[in-house]
Amino acid sequence: MADASQGVLVPGHPDLRVQGPPIELEREPLVNNTRGPGWISDRIASVIEGPTPRWWKISFGISVVFLTLCFSMILWLMSTGVGIWGNQHPVMWGWAIINFVWWIGIGHAGTLISAILFLLRQRWRTSINRAAEAMTIFAVMCAGIFPLIHIGRIWLGWWLFPIPNSNGIWPQFRSPLMWDVFAVSTYFTVSVLFWYMGLIPDLAVMRDRAKTKIRKFGYGLFSLGWTGSNRHWSNYEKAYLILAGLSTPLVLSVHSIVSLDFAVSQLPGWHTTIFPPYFVAGAVYSGFGMVLTLLIPLRRLLKLEDIITVRHVELMCKVTLATGSIVGYAYAMEFFIAWYSGNSYERFLFFQNRAADPFIIGPLFHIKPAPYWWGFWTMVICNVVVPQFFWFKKCRTSMFFVFFLSILVNIGMWFERFVIVITSLQREFLPSNWSYYSPTPMDILQYLGTFGLFFTFFLLFLKYIPLIAIAEVKGVTPQADPHHPLGGAKIGEKH
Repeated sequence: MADASQGVLVPGHPDLRVQGPPIELEREPLVNNTRGPGWISDRIASVIEGPTPRWWKISFGISVVFLTLCFSMILWLMSTGVGIWGNQHPVMWGWAIINFVWWIGIGHAGTLISAILFLLRQRWRTSINRAAEAMTIFAVMCAGIFPLIHIGRIWLGWWLFPIPNSNGIWPQFRSPLMWDVFAVSTYFTVSVLFWYMGLIPDLAVMRDRAKTKIRKFGYGLFSLGWTGSNRHWSNYEKAYLILAGLSTPLVLSVHSIVSLDFAVSQLPGWHTTIFPPYFVAGAVYSGFGMVLTLLIPLRRLLKLEDIITVRHVELMCKVTLATGSIVGYAYAMEFFIAWYSGNSYERFLFFQNRAADPFIIGPLFHIKPAPYWWGFWTMVICNVVVPQFFWFKKCRTSMFFVFFLSILVNIGMWFERFVIVITSLQREFLPSNWSYYSPTPMDILQYLGTFGLFFTFFLLFLKYIPLIAIAEVKGVTPQADPHHPLGGAKIGEKH
């Protein structure tokens, strides 16, 4: 594209130029190199239609191994009992709850990108929303495993649902763990519907491009007879808007309800009203971290740099910076309230049982190091210090650096859940009951196994479903804008 002062070159007319908007009003394009609609369809569809790359086969094989490990650990747990975990009094909530909250947090970015940014008319979401929605669904599937296996008798998990039975047994609706069942199941259902609704036009594209009867039948079945008529688009946009409206409060409510598992208790470190907004901000923070972790390698491996641009990565970094700053503020407020409240138990928990390290805090206040000081300071560095690098454009535009920081974000958010659960439980009111919690190899293998579940489904998604919303990306190109020279604006004089 030429400089705006010289006009825009009209495709097919090498001697015609149309005056573009002033340079100060120009924004970096959401699709680079003035790619047309045909190229966008070919590029995205080629990921599915082309030969399966070697890296996909290797990754899928590793994922299936870890998936097998996941179900092997579940079978072992069912046959042996929760004694294979490291849970012991007073730490009766261990890695299962930590990993549950972490996976639910990972699933927040997808609905935020799809629903809230859609309602706010943020057009940059179009290149990343499909992958983020898929990540949401698979992360919630991983999260749902842990409460189920945590009850010990997995075969009685159906008792969690209000199903009438001859024994007159009903769930305890006053328990926040019961609220989790309804919140997470509702979130999962609406997320699947929202994801599938956005897929319909693209499944029709794949149906029309299919060269085998099996593919044509499969894509045709799930595209629900889509023809792209005006009536279909009108109904589609209404349904998509309704689902976006339903999903938006779920983004805020699901992790707020998860936080109430802790906040409604009377335990120091948990009994605080800051948890709901703090958990939501942390969930969005970790969710965007995972989106960056997945999409930065994929845009290179699948040659999608023109569609998932540096601008998309920059904007995601800015959201990560904003939510990371909120999380840092919440950490500071927790310590302030613990000090200002005058509650000796709260002060002990935060200042002596979490923050006291053997290098600065401990010697400064003449107190012994906290048993999990390393977990607390890993959390602070990854969640408070790391996102501050995103203030600098050079950091936001370096793909390797952003990828490295996104991994630290996910590590930091896991340690946040570890610190909240373990340090609040392992030193209770009676010093004679104090203990040091350590996970067993079964805890670790179960957690690693859920990555196998996540990546197995995600790699299958890459192979059979368009990674990027073809129809939505086309809608943000200059060719789709009737006011842009490339999209139908009146051609000016010949130069």
